[in-house]
Amino acid sequence: MALDIANGPWQSSRRADRANAIKDGITMGTDQETPRDFIRTIVADDVAAGKNDGRVHTRFPPEPNGYLHIGHAKAICIDFGIAAEFGGKCNLRMDDTNPMKEEARYARAIAEDIRWLGWDWADRLFYASDYFEQMYDYAEQLVQAGKAYVCDLSADEVRHTRGTLREPGTDSPYRDRPVEENLDLLRRMKAGEFPDGSRTLRAKIDMASPNLNLRDPVMYRILHATHPHRGDDWCIYPMYDWAHGLEDSLEGITHSLCDVDFENHRPLYDWFLDRLGVHHPQQIEFARLNITYTVTSKRRLLELIEGGHVAGWDDPRMPTLRGLRRRGYTPEAIREFMSRVGVNKYVSTVDVALLEHCLRQDLNRRSPRVMGVLRPLRVVIENYPEEKSEELDAVNNPEDASAGTRKVPFSRVLYIERDDFMEDPPRKFFRLAPGREVRLRYAYFITCTDVVKDDAGQVVELRCTYDPATRGGDAPDGRKVKATLHWVSAAHALDAEVRLYEHLFTTPSPLDIEEGRDWKENVNPHSVEVLTGCKVEPSLAGAEPGHRCQFERLGYFCVDGDSAEGHLVFNRTVTLKDTWAKIRKQQAKA
Repeated sequence: MALDIANGPWQSSRRADRANAIKDGITMGTDQETPRDFIRTIVADDVAAGKNDGRVHTRFPPEPNGYLHIGHAKAICIDFGIAAEFGGKCNLRMDDTNPMKEEARYARAIAEDIRWLGWDWADRLFYASDYFEQMYDYAEQLVQAGKAYVCDLSADEVRHTRGTLREPGTDSPYRDRPVEENLDLLRRMKAGEFPDGSRTLRAKIDMASPNLNLRDPVMYRILHATHPHRGDDWCIYPMYDWAHGLEDSLEGITHSLCDVDFENHRPLYDWFLDRLGVHHPQQIEFARLNITYTVTSKRRLLELIEGGHVAGWDDPRMPTLRGLRRRGYTPEAIREFMSRVGVNKYVSTVDVALLEHCLRQDLNRRSPRVMGVLRPLRVVIENYPEEKSEELDAVNNPEDASAGTRKVPFSRVLYIERDDFMEDPPRKFFRLAPGREVRLRYAYFITCTDVVKDDAGQVVELRCTYDPATRGGDAPDGRKVKATLHWVSAAHALDAEVRLYEHLFTTPSPLDIEEGRDWKENVNPHSVEVLTGCKVEPSLAGAEPGHRCQFERLGYFCVDGDSAEGHLVFNRTVTLKDTWAKIRKQQAKA
């Protein structure tokens, strides 16, 4: 890997017209005003002032120790989005400084997920481990300047001498080692002479600092482990706070955008870069994303997997990008959600209903409509010829005229949704009942004339008649019906398995629990319901995994990867009911 200095990070791309446009709040190439959150305001002011020669260069630096989740999507959209808006660049950097937790498969998955989300880094995929040599040289530079020392205290001893928020720390007995001795020990650490955990390299800052991060933080630890990207080249590995700023500096990053958890680490970020006298990006923190009914901690997600609460990282109930994609989420919906959430400094929790609202809006525009019956009830139209079948025209997407129409087969025996019939209906139930007439979508008016039950008294079949004059769904005599039902022709229906997903947790704040209770007690035992024997229209034959559609009147669904020839499996992405729209309507009335 080589950094492109001439045409990459250090290329001056400042132009007066671009700077003036950004200063005025306009994105170049559009007439749209740039949303002005506090980060965009800082970046716009920097560009207008000619800081960094007008360059905007960000990075997204995930640690390849797991899969990306919806929280990472916010950072991705901020890092890549701001760079794009200001005509800049964004690097993808695998922050692979811990060989004990990182794997190449995670790095591959991260790249795939970011591309799926709609962003690209061109040729700027970097690995922190590619900078190990330069980082080590910088470490020796600090040692020679008397700003770092080799410490023989164990990890526990370092913690015990660190002090508290109210009490200062205690100097290490090795803090005043001579420079030459420190250099010798550091080089022997690098050469593999010492066992794991026996020594560390620490920065010499201030053990009485009110910021605990400045109390002689560890820069390197000894760890004899095979690195997924560097193999056995190294046996000392940099700590994140030491590596982070150096990586940004070496790549020519201008604005290092981090979540607010790193705000207290910024003084250390600045201290290292200032002492080395190298390019110094500006670190800016924003609030991380919290969503109701959702947990995004990798550690806790792993607990769910290991505890058998979910099937894996790509389980459609998981908030990972892989899980969301498998469930049927679109990258456009996630990006729109992030745009609506915005960027701020203050930690808050967003209602998951807003995410689902963005999803419904996007799926409504793009999803073809089909008919599927999840809990089928057999209907026999007694006055329809036994050997006859016909094809009726059905609209593919009423939101998109260019989507056209399709043919759906109609025959004497149909399936309707079991919930669409009641033998003794209450007052406001307008669907099918004995003696009642309803409309079949795109087809005819039918009237229920008889009910067939099994020995247990359960309804197993309805006998109906149809009016041939109502083909297409309208009566020539102008009579009206109060309900329209979806249906599938029994002779042409495809069998399917349908998985109905709900929130993974029963409470909006899954981690808010009483002392002594396990947060996993909040896992929803009914977060998935698997239905077999479902019936779908024949247009879905051969639908590939990832295919999205709307089952009319039921919700949005996506073909799952578990599907096989002759065995379709659908995941319910989201229901048709829009909770967020209802919330907004109530707020408007208030």
